[in-house]
Amino acid sequence: MKSCAVSNLKKVSLELGGKSPLIIFNDCELDKAVRMGMGAVFFNKGENCIAAGRLFVEESIHDEFVRRVVEETKKMKIGDPLDRSTDHGPQNHKAHLLKLLEYCELGVKEGATLVHGGRQVCRPGFFMEPTILTDVEDHMYVAQEESFGPVMVISKFKDGDVDGVLERANRTEYGLASGVFTKDIGKALYVSDNLEAGTVFINTYNKTDVAAPFGGFKQSGFGKD
Repeated sequence: MKSCAVSNLKKVSLELGGKSPLIIFNDCELDKAVRMGMGAVFFNKGENCIAAGRLFVEESIHDEFVRRVVEETKKMKIGDPLDRSTDHGPQNHKAHLLKLLEYCELGVKEGATLVHGGRQVCRPGFFMEPTILTDVEDHMYVAQEESFGPVMVISKFKDGDVDGVLERANRTEYGLASGVFTKDIGKALYVSDNLEAGTVFINTYNKTDVAAPFGGFKQSGFGKD
């Protein structure tokens, strides 16, 4: 990049990935939050620049949310990505698969709870089980670093602590995308105004449009495409 820019100035924008937070409040439509939350993490086997790298779930619905996500994840069909009935295909290469397995092992070592997955699927190919980690604390590696894989990282926050969860969600060097689930439009707008991210999804996720500006804050890049 430097050598290309030495001769003249060029206008560029850089999109450099992220650790996108998804905040789920107890006044959300829970079935939709479960469905969309899974899509936010597991879409394209997690190999998605705007994937929800960390979920913050309000304490009073945390256990029920986790129960439903585990139940639905167990129903996912793992197989040939060219088969339209497949829900979950292989990772892009072996080195990445091994890195993901190590990522999950480190999360457990640091104190996270592995409630589902975390292993390679016993079949030909670089298949990894959709994985769910709970009891994730802010200092843990899995809370700070992007996996770029099918790993749902869940932390809980105290009921009503909107500013507290915002501070935790923004406590990252990245700022590409984010999301919030709530029926309270005022809360949704307050959260979206205060999340440090280039895109904020409200009661949905991964709904992008080529006509809309796209780009990140902080180490997620600069400029808007």
